[in-house]
Amino acid sequence: MVKAVIFDMDGVIINSEPLHRKAYNQMFENFKIQVPDALYESFTGQSTINICKRLVDHFKLPEDPETMVALKRKYFDDLFNNDKTFDLIDGVRKLIEHYHEKGLTLVLGSSASRAGIERIFDRFQLNPYFKAKLSGAELKASKPHPEIFVKAAEASGYDISECVVIEDSTNGIIAAKAAGIFSVAYDSFHSKNQDYSEANLVITDFEAIYVDALQEHFKKR
Repeated sequence: MVKAVIFDMDGVIINSEPLHRKAYNQMFENFKIQVPDALYESFTGQSTINICKRLVDHFKLPEDPETMVALKRKYFDDLFNNDKTFDLIDGVRKLIEHYHEKGLTLVLGSSASRAGIERIFDRFQLNPYFKAKLSGAELKASKPHPEIFVKAAEASGYDISECVVIEDSTNGIIAAKAAGIFSVAYDSFHSKNQDYSEANLVITDFEAIYVDALQEHFKKR
């Protein structure tokens, strides 16, 4: 039986990808690099520091990754603070409230920075629903490494066999599988060129994983 649900943040709770892409593009322009779409899409689900490390290696840049991270975050902060249309993904608040009401333990397992997570949770008043929030930026390894989901399961207080991960990225699904956790891939129009073949369940609407339906799918795994 499912006792805890681990949510990814970007692409599941919010869609800040357009803001991130604008911020990354501003950062790319600053460092005079051209990043192909295929390379950019391979970054999905990874922390900013690991992305910048890859960029330094790929383009043989003289800058250190930390400098690139700081600049990208500055650009993102400016966009975040000035975009009034930015909101939660449709249906996710109802899903979170539903799980909370039904007694499931909720944990966040996101590659976003701690500051970025807190800013989103404060803006949309999500803190009362979640037992713990883990930032991949604070861990040794980034998705697709399973570390974040192993630690998120530990933070839930339940065994891995009683947890579910909701993800929207290839890297996140691979990480969940490597951790041995049942994974739900949320395939929405926000998702671009992601591979969900390793997911236990693929959905396009959050109503498909309300508690009764989720438990049924979980039993059949």
